[in-house]
Amino acid sequence: MSRFLIIEARFYDHLNDMLIAGARAALEAAGHEADVITVPGALEIPGAIALADQSGTYDGYVAIGVVIRGETYHFEIVAGESARGVMALTIDGVAIGNGILTVENEAQALVRADPSQKNKGGEAAAAAMALLSLRRKYT
Repeated sequence: MSRFLIIEARFYDHLNDMLIAGARAALEAAGHEADVITVPGALEIPGAIALADQSGTYDGYVAIGVVIRGETYHFEIVAGESARGVMALTIDGVAIGNGILTVENEAQALVRADPSQKNKGGEAAAAAMALLSLRRKYT
């Protein structure tokens, strides 16, 4: 059994609840424990993972959030930089599943977040578990 931390950027409550439910179900089905913390936005997710990883408490991480395109360039910054931060940590060997949705509208987010549809929270948890397995194999 491993211990995972789900880090959520809580902005769209109903969408995040579905993403977390999918992630938690996948982790628990595999026999793992999961805690959840909340950060202000998607840009804070990589920093929270880096801080939590320094503690040695968790074996892997699932990043959860929803970024919906708006009328300004802010979407590109948040989507790109949160993904870049998560990827940088992953390249450094941190087992992270990226479940930060970057979508055009809420309807797209709903389909992707819903565990009975695309279940991107569950997919992110599966990715985190797969990377943890690889890390243990190669380190």
